[in-house]
Amino acid sequence: MARRENEIKWDKLDNTAHLFPVIAGESMSNVYRISVTLKERIIPGYLQQALDLVLPWFEVFKVRLRKGVFWYYFEDNKKPAPRVVEERTYPNQFIAPNRNNNYLFRVSYYRCRINLEVFHVLTDGMGGINFLRELTYQYLRIAHPKLLDQVEDALCSDTSLNKEDSFVKNYKKSHARSYKTRRAYLIKGEKLKPLQLGIIHGYLPVDQLKAAGKKYGLTINEYLVAVFIWSVYQECLHGLPSKRPISVAVPVNLRPYYQSITTKNFFVMVSAVFEVTDEQYTFEQVARLTAESLRSQITPEGLERILAYNVSNEKNLMLRAVPLWIKNIAIRSVYRTSALANTSTITNIGAIRVREEYQPYINKFHAFLSMSKGQSLKGCICSYQDTLVFSFSSTLMDPGVQRAFFCRLSAEGVAVEIETNGVYDEKM
Repeated sequence: MARRENEIKWDKLDNTAHLFPVIAGESMSNVYRISVTLKERIIPGYLQQALDLVLPWFEVFKVRLRKGVFWYYFEDNKKPAPRVVEERTYPNQFIAPNRNNNYLFRVSYYRCRINLEVFHVLTDGMGGINFLRELTYQYLRIAHPKLLDQVEDALCSDTSLNKEDSFVKNYKKSHARSYKTRRAYLIKGEKLKPLQLGIIHGYLPVDQLKAAGKKYGLTINEYLVAVFIWSVYQECLHGLPSKRPISVAVPVNLRPYYQSITTKNFFVMVSAVFEVTDEQYTFEQVARLTAESLRSQITPEGLERILAYNVSNEKNLMLRAVPLWIKNIAIRSVYRTSALANTSTITNIGAIRVREEYQPYINKFHAFLSMSKGQSLKGCICSYQDTLVFSFSSTLMDPGVQRAFFCRLSAEGVAVEIETNGVYDEKM
């Protein structure tokens, strides 16, 4: 029987997404930002037109969140696209659906920059890039009609609209128990004002980063995580032992391991753990221990074990029958324990590529994260063409760790260019 045109469609949350509605609020938004900076000023009316045209293509974004008896779920959102606004507040604030046409993302602009902010319940960084790239393409076609002589006014052929739950699809039953967690060293200090978020972007040449990491036998990602751990060790612990390890959560995109093209969340978390048991570790030692920690977990077998454990609770028939309000209590309790097991989070959303026809109009990309329990400083990595951007977001008043991080890179021969949102201008 054909579906009635006015029938409301619904969809399940993916495995990871179940966490975010439970813990999100004004003080912990679980919103991330990906932005693109063009070589020209944004025209707001054109950007709104572009969003209105692109949103219907992306079912993952065209939803509202509903609360059921046993689970949260998505429902097709029939309202118009959210209004594009000029950025006037600090980034990554909580998205209140009732003030946003019930949508779980927002689009804003500032001068030459288009900002996409996404509640993590919808998708991860890869899904966000997918959407922002198409939004940018559509905007440029409206602003520059001559582009239509080179490209079609339609969805790019290499953009995925797949919305499968790749967690469930690739789940294999396992007897592996939950991974062990212990409380990590937490970076503390005087906080910025409520809702204030300090942003520092470091622009780094990719070839110089590769050369610096190669000296220690590390990939760029391993090298940057090691430099961050070293910076916390030097700036906060001053080279002294600690009863609690410096532990950095590193999300791993699972799509390449399972040939997935889903636009929903599909990642697991591993942790780079540095046990600070002795005095005066060298950077070489920290680099080696960081790489060993990550490589021991980022294997097909290791990632499969983590995926299996994460999905096993969702598959448990007894737990599925538990009312949502009881599930929420349990989820909050588990989250509090796991969140305090990491000093910080560093995520790498990878190299962002755009079609050749649009490259003359695009200058750069950025991405950064909101804060979570116990983690007042986070890092996010993305690259475009020959430049990698390492972005710190923080609610701490002192940018000492960030300063130590970029100073270490500079000492290693990496040219560093710094940009901030003004919060730390006098302290960098």
